[in-house]
Amino acid sequence: MKPERTLAMAGVTHAALHAHLMADGNEAAAILICAPSPGPRQRLVVRDTILVPYEACPVRKPDAIVWPGSFIEDAIDVAEPEELVIILLHSHPVGWLEFSRVDDESDARVIPGLLEAFGTSHGSAIMTPDGAIRARLYRPDMTSRPVDLVTVAGDDIRHWWNDVVDGIPAGRPLAFTGAMTAELSRLSAAVVGVSGTGSIAAEQVARLGFGSVTLVDPDRIERKNLNRILNSTSEDADQAAPKVEMFADTVSRHRGDGVAFGIFDTLGTREAIEAVGQCDVLFCCVDSKEGRMYADLLASAFLLPLFDVGVTIPTFTNEGKVAIADVSGRIDYVQPGGSTLSDRGVYTPEGLRAEHLQRSNPAAYQDELAAGYIKGILEEAPSVITLNMRAASALMNEFVARAFPYRQEANRNYARTEFSLAACDEEHYSEDDFEKKDNPVLGRGAAEPLLGMPQFRLVRKGTA
Repeated sequence: MKPERTLAMAGVTHAALHAHLMADGNEAAAILICAPSPGPRQRLVVRDTILVPYEACPVRKPDAIVWPGSFIEDAIDVAEPEELVIILLHSHPVGWLEFSRVDDESDARVIPGLLEAFGTSHGSAIMTPDGAIRARLYRPDMTSRPVDLVTVAGDDIRHWWNDVVDGIPAGRPLAFTGAMTAELSRLSAAVVGVSGTGSIAAEQVARLGFGSVTLVDPDRIERKNLNRILNSTSEDADQAAPKVEMFADTVSRHRGDGVAFGIFDTLGTREAIEAVGQCDVLFCCVDSKEGRMYADLLASAFLLPLFDVGVTIPTFTNEGKVAIADVSGRIDYVQPGGSTLSDRGVYTPEGLRAEHLQRSNPAAYQDELAAGYIKGILEEAPSVITLNMRAASALMNEFVARAFPYRQEANRNYARTEFSLAACDEEHYSEDDFEKKDNPVLGRGAAEPLLGMPQFRLVRKGTA
């Protein structure tokens, strides 16, 4: 069953909570302040936390804690203006991932006050020494509903499913097995860009078994790209079929209806942002800097693990003839709260301005060749499917390595992978190799305007 209610947090947030809650073998407490993602799925993202100081707690034992209500009042002050969701979190140092009778009684005393203060849904959660979290949400009538999935996007992507907990969380599925497929069937993926590399990535996403696949692309199929877009046909080109519609139809033939659906537009639209914000993982396969910027901001706002891919074939002139300098690709994994694509220089303000100028006034910016695969020559139908295959496979294996760890080294060492087919070389960069700047969008959720950008503000009928 796909999760109806999800709680998502950044790896850096989870690490800070774990360090505080598991410091000394006694119970400790924290408060999560969560922002919603766009509906209809209830997906909460942890925007802020309040760590309750140990010395403020009159009682702290391995199986009990008492802490002052003043910290809940502080949380209300933060959450009430936007009607955010408050979740009261405490530790179970003994390792039992079940709500106790004492937990139930505590919620019965405290949660009604929260619901009376504001909002229609607040909750509680517990954490065990292995970092596992279980949560529940209360309605105004104090009936509770479990949070189906708690997910953390850090160096590893971690999932804790409520329905497979029996005192302790179930073990993680082994990579490349049917158990992995079964878990993926409960998750949703977004693929932005369904062209050369993106169509191959989307094919793998669908064949791996993701339960829902959201495709975003504004382009139609042309004859010149039939040599590198999987599943495209000459009939599709003759009809100028939207790439997303063609691909969604193809997925339905081997997965059934309702698995894949397409958004025939760019990611820079409210519809696309809201749809992708509902997903569990984002694969960015665009060739524009603006598209990568939107993916970067969206992943930060909705705490999504982001996988970005790019390929290029630079050339040089040798004795008057054009020659291949390299055949290369890049895969970046961006975890919320870590270094962004912007921090890593994948796009820059200067590059965004130049790209905008190229679109709006081509006569003022003559660099059409820079947008193609092969730098330095104009090639309408480049024969690059082998390079695209290599890059798309690396992209998807990076996801598998994060969600179902199989590497012999820590995943943190692979924030970026660059490969050169010409040099038969591969380089890896750690998360610590990149400088992380402040990120004002982190955990923003569906706050207006979306992504903090005025052009995505919700315009209600009767307003300008």
